[in-house]
Amino acid sequence: MDSVRPFIPRRRPRLAKVIVQVTVTNDRDPTRRKRFSALVDTGASGLVLPLAWREELGDLEAAATVQLETADQRVVTADVYGPVWIQIEGFRRIADEVIFLEMEEGPRGYQPLVGYTVLEKSGAAVDMVSHQLIARKYYDLKSAAVA
Repeated sequence: MDSVRPFIPRRRPRLAKVIVQVTVTNDRDPTRRKRFSALVDTGASGLVLPLAWREELGDLEAAATVQLETADQRVVTADVYGPVWIQIEGFRRIADEVIFLEMEEGPRGYQPLVGYTVLEKSGAAVDMVSHQLIARKYYDLKSAAVA
């Protein structure tokens, strides 16, 4: 009896994408808003939008210029603007800032990113089994020992 099993190569893991509907509204001028699909990226921070959309949201205050490290480890400069309201469809609306970054438009348009801080503030978490956002039951509370 032959005890050697045939080699069966593993398939490359298929990374599932979580895409959500987001609405961003200018806090000072609620008539200036933008609704779009965005990729959930738990490795990103904040809401990252293409610089080409900045004018659509009207007069926003420039808060800072920041350096970002991309997934391919490039360092790029981006501008932070606010205040805005961010609404992930089905979750709590939050007041925050937006990071505008020079992006190349792909065949399906721009790819905005929803980062972990927006998810946490909105009460959303990523369900890795169903590849969708779910409501968090509790907010994290990290308590420090008091001396």
